[in-house]
Amino acid sequence: MSFELFVSYRYLKAKRKQTFISIITLISMGGVALGVMALIVVLAVMSGFENDMKNKILGLNSHVLVLSWDNTIENYFQAAREVESVPGVIAATPFILTQVMMSSKGQVTGAVLRGIDIQSAPKVISLGRILKKGTWEALVTPSGINIEKREEIPGIILGQELARSLGLSLNDTLSVISPLGEMTPLGRVPKMRSFVLVGVFESGMFEYDSTIAFVSLSQAQSFLGLGNKVTGLEVKTQDIYKADRVARAVQTKLGFPFWTKDWMMMNKNLFSALKLEKLVMFIILALIILVAAFNIVASLIMVVMEKTKDIAILKSMGATAGSIMKIFILEGIIIGTVGTALGLVGGIGLCRLLEKYQFIKLPSDVYYISSLPVLMKGGDILMIVASALGISLIATLYPAWQASRLDPAEAIRYE
Repeated sequence: MSFELFVSYRYLKAKRKQTFISIITLISMGGVALGVMALIVVLAVMSGFENDMKNKILGLNSHVLVLSWDNTIENYFQAAREVESVPGVIAATPFILTQVMMSSKGQVTGAVLRGIDIQSAPKVISLGRILKKGTWEALVTPSGINIEKREEIPGIILGQELARSLGLSLNDTLSVISPLGEMTPLGRVPKMRSFVLVGVFESGMFEYDSTIAFVSLSQAQSFLGLGNKVTGLEVKTQDIYKADRVARAVQTKLGFPFWTKDWMMMNKNLFSALKLEKLVMFIILALIILVAAFNIVASLIMVVMEKTKDIAILKSMGATAGSIMKIFILEGIIIGTVGTALGLVGGIGLCRLLEKYQFIKLPSDVYYISSLPVLMKGGDILMIVASALGISLIATLYPAWQASRLDPAEAIRYE
């Protein structure tokens, strides 16, 4: 142990009343620990929320959308093969997307109807993970017979909240109304078709679970009168963070009239807001560590005042001003390090408890998720530790500088 470290360690031990450590030093350590713990927990929750949102969004949506300027794609199988030949693309699937009205048992609500290809869609979006009741294969098999019209009733899969708002259970029948309708001698009239509920999915996001309904691609084409056309193609990429580059490559490959947009572009406002909120929370909670730093300053100033005679004797024995300054800098660093270590243990421990037991529940219709998510990132923890130690170091400079300027003759003149 060096001379400066030995003396700084001894100075941490309170001489008054033979206590192990001074109360003000304990308060300083506690303040740093509280600030570090709060920062770790809050940033872990913010990171978990962002990651959970990303997973839920990508659970029902593809990484890249391929669309056309005339809003429909006719030779979509050929276009899908061309898209899949682009480096970085795993799979592509056609889809149809439109807004409809749904009615059942006197309940009416708006919804988004998605037509999907049962064969290729699971390669692009996580259909199996979200389905709670029924099977996706039921969409392509007749689910009932309309006796009046003597035609088969196709199946439909609804979000859990949407099925609940319509009061539907499995095998119940509902009516889907397209506002686009069809042309008649009397003009355009809405088109209505009956569907049987063959499944219920739960994505974990209230916005999706309360608005989205799935039907087979062929049924959507028939119902909307699209013939052999689709709205666009959904594409899955190997690296979700390179989806923008893949999207540009796909657009270059297909050319006009196709255009693309990636998931980061579609959700840019949401993730930008989350990053800004995370930064603001870091700055606000760092003020707790800053307040603790003032306690470190006060603690060291009191030590300097108390140890004036000791400093004078050390200087008389040959200690340099740099050594005296180093003694008090090390003392402040020890306080900051111990406080940071305690906060690190407390923050990580609390995050582990939140992650394992999920004892904090959230209203899913407000926060999109049902429990508080936690994701600890090594970069965030490293930044918190570096900030706490840096603030603690800065707090020691003034008291240490004042101690190094002490004149030994003046200090021991009247001793």
